[in-house]
Amino acid sequence: MAIKVYKKNTAGRRNMSLVKPEELTDKKPEKKLLAKFSKKSGRSHGKISVRHKGGGHKRRYRLVDFKQDKLGVVGKIKAIEKDPNRGALIALVHYRDGEKRYILTSEGMKVGMDIVADKKTPIKNGNRMMLANIPAGMIVSNVEMISGKGGQLARGAGSGVTVMGTDKGMVQLRMPSGEIRLIRGECFATLGRVSNFEHSVERIGKAGRNRWKGKRPAVRGTVMNPVDHPHGGGEGRQGVGLKYPKTPWGKPALGKKTRRKKKVSSKFIIERRK
Repeated sequence: MAIKVYKKNTAGRRNMSLVKPEELTDKKPEKKLLAKFSKKSGRSHGKISVRHKGGGHKRRYRLVDFKQDKLGVVGKIKAIEKDPNRGALIALVHYRDGEKRYILTSEGMKVGMDIVADKKTPIKNGNRMMLANIPAGMIVSNVEMISGKGGQLARGAGSGVTVMGTDKGMVQLRMPSGEIRLIRGECFATLGRVSNFEHSVERIGKAGRNRWKGKRPAVRGTVMNPVDHPHGGGEGRQGVGLKYPKTPWGKPALGKKTRRKKKVSSKFIIERRK
């Protein structure tokens, strides 16, 4: 993994950097694993329905297999590709029965490597198995919350959760936020953290790169007039003159707890995030 820092030829290049993964395969995406990816943001009947989104480069969705339910079937990694829809890299796996699938790439995965998903597998990054069989202290990713539903936790670039221990069929996991949560032991997880850890240190450099991603400019509320935003008005760079920050529609913006008090899954959270 290399981070390319551009020469300061122009204002846009001055602080621009780009993550260039060395293990990428120079090939076109697998045609049968592509799907239509239509825009769902921007303007509706000429009016902005979703703020700060719209435009962006045309792209197609990669059908990523988050379940990896081909138990006991060995697959060989044929290519590692960049997915325009996520920060993590994806790997093209050819299984021995002839099927091809995209999966999330774990750290240490390389082209030509064999991986397998089963109830119990060798301890090797990229292999997938039941949480109950994973030793304590191991970092895992793409973790299921409901058995058979597919991975829901730790799917972003560089993310991973730590297995703390097992007790009465429930596994304790420490999240990146510090939260400790119980997950059933029969749920599956992939060994190793997700690839492309350096994705978070990439510096955009110029506004145009965000426009390619479909991100439109966002104006701070504090620089608006009082009629346009609760934070607006005042002399000079006046701060938020309210008890707490609000959205343009008067709803609390920061620190407001949105989780339902009587949510059923709250009993599985041992320790809240810091």
